[in-house]
Amino acid sequence: MTDSVLAMAFVYLLAAVICVPVAKRLGLGAVLGYLVAGVLIGPWVLGFVGHEHHSVGHFAEFGVVMMLFLVGLELRPALLWQMRKPIFGLGGAQVVGTAVVVGAAALALGVHWKPALAVGLIFACSSTAIVLSTLAERGLLKTQGGQASFAVLLFQDIAVIPILAVFPLLAMVPAVLSPDAAAAAGDSRPGWQTGLMLFGAVAGVIAIGRFIVRPVFQFLAAVKVRESFTAAALLIVVGIALLMQQVGLSPALGTFLAGVVLADSEYRHELETDIEPFKGLLLGLFFISIGAQIDFGLIASEPAMIGGMVLATMTGKLVVLWSLGRVFGLDRPSRWLLAFSLAQIGEFAFVLLQFGMTERVFTAEFTAPLVAAVALSMGITPLLFVVLERVVLPRLADPGREARPHDEIATDAETPVVIAGYGRFGQMVGRILRANRIPLTILDLDPEMVELVGKIGVKVYYGDASRVDLLHAAGCEHAKLFVLAVDDKEEATKIVENVRHHFPHLTILARARDRQHYWELRKLGCAQVFRETFGSAYEAGIAALIKVGFRSYTAHRLAKRWRDHEEQTLEELGKHWGTKDYFARARMAMEEAERLMRHEDPTVYVERDAAWDNESLRADRKVDAAAIDAERS
Repeated sequence: MTDSVLAMAFVYLLAAVICVPVAKRLGLGAVLGYLVAGVLIGPWVLGFVGHEHHSVGHFAEFGVVMMLFLVGLELRPALLWQMRKPIFGLGGAQVVGTAVVVGAAALALGVHWKPALAVGLIFACSSTAIVLSTLAERGLLKTQGGQASFAVLLFQDIAVIPILAVFPLLAMVPAVLSPDAAAAAGDSRPGWQTGLMLFGAVAGVIAIGRFIVRPVFQFLAAVKVRESFTAAALLIVVGIALLMQQVGLSPALGTFLAGVVLADSEYRHELETDIEPFKGLLLGLFFISIGAQIDFGLIASEPAMIGGMVLATMTGKLVVLWSLGRVFGLDRPSRWLLAFSLAQIGEFAFVLLQFGMTERVFTAEFTAPLVAAVALSMGITPLLFVVLERVVLPRLADPGREARPHDEIATDAETPVVIAGYGRFGQMVGRILRANRIPLTILDLDPEMVELVGKIGVKVYYGDASRVDLLHAAGCEHAKLFVLAVDDKEEATKIVENVRHHFPHLTILARARDRQHYWELRKLGCAQVFRETFGSAYEAGIAALIKVGFRSYTAHRLAKRWRDHEEQTLEELGKHWGTKDYFARARMAMEEAERLMRHEDPTVYVERDAAWDNESLRADRKVDAAAIDAERS
């Protein structure tokens, strides 16, 4: 058995190593590469794996379990409240709308209302594993459409709990079931007992997270044995998955709930860091197992029925999602991204269909084509993303931007400074330089901004600063300084890479969105990097100190001391970003800053500050003036 599992694991990994890089090179994405690898090694092509692949398949499904645990960890109460409208509004409307559309179609085909409703609820769910992986891989997760898709997926994952609770109520009369279906269903518990076990298991997971897991992590953190912490993180995932499996429920659902319970824990970041490496590999194996499970024999025997089912379901979901995106105010590209992302049926469908058979909602004959349709729809999803990016989105480009070609740039060979991006940050830098009569060449990709600042006499060229030909035209070959002021992280990284490669003589001053972006830009070779909100927050901190009673000079001196320490530790922490000890070092740096402030000699510094304080100086001047007036009189 061990040899068989190792052999299958070898086949899976070999297929992934061959297919995934090829798919990435062709621009098809890693997920499609994994699915193609599964199809190739499956029983319908090379036949390396067949029914015996289930041992590795179940192992691979553990990747979905880990992924949903990490998704749950992101569901902090503050985030849920912030995203309440897209999660519960858009997500709830999508599940209800899709269930109604699919259920009505099933009723029209003569299916009883109970299994029709169950199928509608199952097909309303999309694939969290495929969608999140593909959105992240293609850099779309942080877009408006990507965030809307994430919100809908979160609601779908949460909705699995009540769906499981409803299924026992949708059970058909046992006599209606065929003997084969009864055999497939096996001995099932009464519906009320299953529902009770469901809520009991959920309550148990919440109790474990609240009253057992946190104290255990506190103890392990005090012991400071990193390996034990990693083992404990894996133990939580494995243990809760095993518990849910023993009571006949979805392991992924249980770990998702555990993640939600621990979302507010102080150990959330450490858990994410420990589990992330395991998740990526196991998710890849899961995608391969999905490709291997596509039953091409059944599809070939019933192509019209299964193909029509997939086409109708995905079209119906696409229409529902696009319409809801419009109702909820998404722009056109985001609506299409939302619709194409979530048009498939998700991995929870395998669990729900099996549970439906157990609860006598479906027969085995009824379930078989549904399983094939689910797997096929998941396999099609990466292709939909290719169509979206190469066919749909290019046609939805901003007409103003599309109609306007890049400006012809006429620059003086002596222009010493090139600024890329003329938004809030770039404008401040540009105004200071222009006030001191320093010639500038400014590039921006927002046609409205170019037109607006042109009305006040500032010449900004419309152009993409990531294009090397435009950088040449802007005079980068002869310039001395390049100011990077764009607000998009990926665009900024691309521009810096091009400037460093083609114009290595240029000094780069760059704008960073946050600490992680700061370190990334520093590693790319930027001479100085400025966090976009740091300066204003620093001044606000000084004002806050003055308002709570500090002398003005004291507040400025303390803030300057803190700033020096912050800049020093920022460089040190950058060396540890992404490592396991990053958060421990960040806590140490924060504590060190507090100690630095506390260890001052208050008598010495207060007296010294008083000598330089503006109020004291003004008071002294008033005293001197009064003395002079008295002497004259």
